[in-house]
Amino acid sequence: MERSQLLRQINSMRQSLFDQGLLDEQFVQLEELQDDANPNFVEEVVTLCYCDSSRLILNLEQALKKSPLDFNQLDSYMQQFKGSISSIGARKVKDQCTLFREYCTAGSGEGTFQRLKKEHTALRKKFEAYFQLKRQAGPSQVASRPK
Repeated sequence: MERSQLLRQINSMRQSLFDQGLLDEQFVQLEELQDDANPNFVEEVVTLCYCDSSRLILNLEQALKKSPLDFNQLDSYMQQFKGSISSIGARKVKDQCTLFREYCTAGSGEGTFQRLKKEHTALRKKFEAYFQLKRQAGPSQVASRPK
């Protein structure tokens, strides 16, 4: 595929992440930190975030299996998870974190936790495809702000 076609596809894919409400302005700020000295900065930060958040999901799953539930521990894990995922601008996943915390406060959050995991996994797959295209295209200019 021609580089200009790849760049158009990358920009279109990136815009769709915003249009679908998956990302917010924090992702743009992250992109602005990327430069020629560190051309893979955003991908590295997203990868680190997903390593950390995947570990926290495992911790949350284990905590949800305990009886009685330790809501303080669940809340602590969720605060860490939400902070991590917010750092990359994962808006929809962050919104699911908020819902999960609200449902836990009310005493039931299992269904909400499953939606949170689903959103987390779906965004990871979209990021993988996005960064794969970016690697194929090679170094480029910083992307423009979403419309």
